[in-house]
Amino acid sequence: MQISVREYQKRRRHLLDAMAPNSIAILPAAPVRPRNRDVEYPFRQNSDFYYLSGLSEPDAVLVLIPEREHGESILFCKEKDPSFERWNGKLTGQEGAINDLLFDDAFPINDIDDILPGLMEGRNRVYYSMGLDEKFDRHVMEWVNILRSKVRSGAHPPDEFVALEHTLHDMRLFKSSSEIKVMRQAGKISAKAHCEAMRVCKPGKYEYQLEAAIQHVFMQEGARSTAYPSIVGGGENACVLHYITNSDKLKSGDLVLIDAGCELDCYAADITRTFPVSGKFSAEQRTIYEIVLAAQYAAIDEVRAGQHWNNPHEAAVKVITEGLLEIGLLQGEIKELIEKEAYKKFYMHRTGHWLGMDVHDVGDYKIGGEWRVLEPGMVMTVEPGIYIAPELEDVDDRWKGIGVRIEDDVLVTKQAPEIFTMDVPKEVDEIEALMRGPC
Repeated sequence: MQISVREYQKRRRHLLDAMAPNSIAILPAAPVRPRNRDVEYPFRQNSDFYYLSGLSEPDAVLVLIPEREHGESILFCKEKDPSFERWNGKLTGQEGAINDLLFDDAFPINDIDDILPGLMEGRNRVYYSMGLDEKFDRHVMEWVNILRSKVRSGAHPPDEFVALEHTLHDMRLFKSSSEIKVMRQAGKISAKAHCEAMRVCKPGKYEYQLEAAIQHVFMQEGARSTAYPSIVGGGENACVLHYITNSDKLKSGDLVLIDAGCELDCYAADITRTFPVSGKFSAEQRTIYEIVLAAQYAAIDEVRAGQHWNNPHEAAVKVITEGLLEIGLLQGEIKELIEKEAYKKFYMHRTGHWLGMDVHDVGDYKIGGEWRVLEPGMVMTVEPGIYIAPELEDVDDRWKGIGVRIEDDVLVTKQAPEIFTMDVPKEVDEIEALMRGPC
């Protein structure tokens, strides 16, 4: 565990302090999901649940009750079971929940139907994210209906339900020093993997072989999974934004775009690099690449405390539009082209997103209808791109099929932004030198 149990306890305390008096918060763990027949997908904990508990087990429910006499922080989880553990590995159990995870109280998950309605009774407000887990939603409503059926006997069912996300997700948006340390390491591991992909790349290899090289480095460095399905797109495939088939042969003269990042202790890295399969950019490829790189530098320079969330995107759009205008892929006046979003023919996505426990992490981008102001502790990606799909009309053939994206993970600080992923090269000369290998 990279984050200390004390920090998980502190997070629960913070959320408890933000809850209304006489309320209760309920948060279930992620379920196990079947892959096929009797095989299950590898378990990955719900990010909100893990953020508050540090528990990587299914069949658990976290409950918070401000000012509860016998403990405000409660965990329902599986009981210790030697027979089960012989087949499936050790369980935390109720004693572990209290002693190791620092919960105030813990109960067997099989007792939840008997205990939780009583904990809900008399509470004015329930913090619960309805609609995310249909099966668990039904359980919650069953517990409420049990209380409603006893109103004539003096029971007091909850008055209202409030989404848990607003307060919790704002907490997750600001990374602690421990979280930053984990994300910094995830960035280094992912950068090392991208460098390895550049080293092993050559014409005739398949996209999945570069994916395998990346995955190998992740595992070797202790990151057991990817943060999202890796994109390895050679040639025209680089123009497909969410291409994950990764099955084509890489051809000399093409570029290959790799968007891949590891997950370390439930924290994501997210890097994109684009480089020539044969190790040398053509003139047209280099032209497009350097426009995107200049856009990324301009955007990263805007990732500063006090700037608005949209400032990096606006900076990237301006550089990309100017570049496309200069090489003739756009025609007109720069101001009008930006206002009419003419660049979207070649650059159709945003310049970044929040990054954390989810690769597209939680947190509002606007507050009160205005772009959010960047503050220290926020982490975001910066990923401009240009994609000149082969089917585009009115485009000279020499540009068609070129797809370029460059992405780094950036921390907002009180001073200059910190780039977690700077260990993988992105200057043209540096990429070509790495791919040539030692002289």
